[in-house]
Amino acid sequence: MTEHAVHTTARLYLCTDSRQGRGDFEDFIDAAYAGGVDIIQLRDKQLEAAEELELLEVLQAAAHRHGRLWAVNDRADIASLSGAPVLHLGQKDLPLHSARTFVGSETVMGLSTHTPGEIDAAIAASPGRSGLDYFCVGPIWSTPTKPGRAAVGLELVSYAADAIRAADRMTVDGILLPWFAIGGIDLANVEQVVEAGASRVVVVRAITEADDPAAAAKAILQVLDAAA
Repeated sequence: MTEHAVHTTARLYLCTDSRQGRGDFEDFIDAAYAGGVDIIQLRDKQLEAAEELELLEVLQAAAHRHGRLWAVNDRADIASLSGAPVLHLGQKDLPLHSARTFVGSETVMGLSTHTPGEIDAAIAASPGRSGLDYFCVGPIWSTPTKPGRAAVGLELVSYAADAIRAADRMTVDGILLPWFAIGGIDLANVEQVVEAGASRVVVVRAITEADDPAAAAKAILQVLDAAA
């Protein structure tokens, strides 16, 4: 099964830093994957390129052990050099068509969205291998991982759900463009996100700050399963 097929079934997406303060990066990502995380993205703005590439080798090996996906944040050049199956871009990063020149047609590409207009543009983007493969909506609640960015609230989650249902543009895998809610999501509020219309979520602290990352991931997945 290709990355383009696998990513459409992904429901739990984790963003983590390099965990330099704890020194447990490999053990942590192994535990997160064991708990059911589908995609792990390394997002650490403090890393030099060489450091990031070294850590991505560790992430790649763990992903292969568990049969899961791994992602690079922002840097199309790093994604290309590392052979990452997933590249996630922000609104101010390289345009999709430019990023494709670095990573090629096989790489899954995602995009952050923060407004109804950005959601509409993401849905309208050419789906599949020529363009966008998924998008994220948020931050739903304020989060220290995105300082200075205002929370968009659950209303934008509902907007995305309605916009996707109304769209007739399909992905190459035969389903509507996958999308994830992101921003301050944890076990205490993930049910609200699901009720607003999301079936896939991106989490950070809910797992990175958990004493038992595997158990934290399983608990969130149970909520997603119950709503499926």
